[in-house]
Amino acid sequence: MNRPVLDEKAKGVYVITVTPFTDEGSLDLESTDRVIDFYLEKGADGLTVLGVMGEAPKLTAEESAQYVKRVLDRVKGRIPTIVGVSSPGYAAMKELSDRVMDLGAAGVMVGPAATVRTDDQAYSYYEMVAETLGGKTPFCVQDHPLAYSVQLPAPVLLKIFRNIPSAVMLKHEDYPGPGLAKLAALRAAKDARRISILAGNGGGLFLPEELSRGADGAMTGFGYPEMMVGVCKAHAAGDIERAHDLFDAYLPLARYEQQSAAGLAVRKYMLQKRGAIASAAIRKPGPKLSPADIADIDRLIARQEKRLRELG
Repeated sequence: MNRPVLDEKAKGVYVITVTPFTDEGSLDLESTDRVIDFYLEKGADGLTVLGVMGEAPKLTAEESAQYVKRVLDRVKGRIPTIVGVSSPGYAAMKELSDRVMDLGAAGVMVGPAATVRTDDQAYSYYEMVAETLGGKTPFCVQDHPLAYSVQLPAPVLLKIFRNIPSAVMLKHEDYPGPGLAKLAALRAAKDARRISILAGNGGGLFLPEELSRGADGAMTGFGYPEMMVGVCKAHAAGDIERAHDLFDAYLPLARYEQQSAAGLAVRKYMLQKRGAIASAAIRKPGPKLSPADIADIDRLIARQEKRLRELG
């Protein structure tokens, strides 16, 4: 199998994949094939599996490996695949990391442990991550305070990337206000080693601004990943207004998808409606959409299609 390897030059859109389930709650591997084909058709430059929106904590260790293998078999090395391996303990992290790297993953992603409270602890944590995974396993640092309740300030991130060669990517997912300033600070640091920074805030809700501050692309999910692909391509070509026009066309639907409780249910419904997965089921515990929610989404989709026709 051809095997892309994650490095500092990664750019574009790395779609956070959903994990398809049947209505009964078991893994739906046929829908896994369908949704991976869907992401490839929409222009994904890479994939990230077992992320926060991939319901990773709801999978058993065996299911996680089975799902990753199915994804990698479907991708066939055409684009890089990153696997989330965050875990409260290093032993479980290493076990999953070694397994998915053996299967052909390009790299792994690690968020900070919830016990991290100080800058020194944050740096030490990632030092131990690198030691645990081994120098041949490249990894992405996931900076997601909302999910992990851990702050990773710019000086800490700069120290991590300066001193740990196997840390090659940042998933920038800090809150939008300080997050944009942090992104700019990372790019402005004169002695910084340049690494890949992919933005992950809210399904791309701040993507045009993040690209302008120095992000290399996006690592997040959305029921219409072609929006992120189009925005990134237009921005890279220097057509900033076109990037904003594309983004604006999808904004009402993206906003609706980013409800804190129901967001994944909304995304899965859109993917089901588009034929990418057979069921919009979320493994328990998880939210369910009401008939009123579904009516909202259908109306937003119809209005969005009208805007896209007008945009051309």
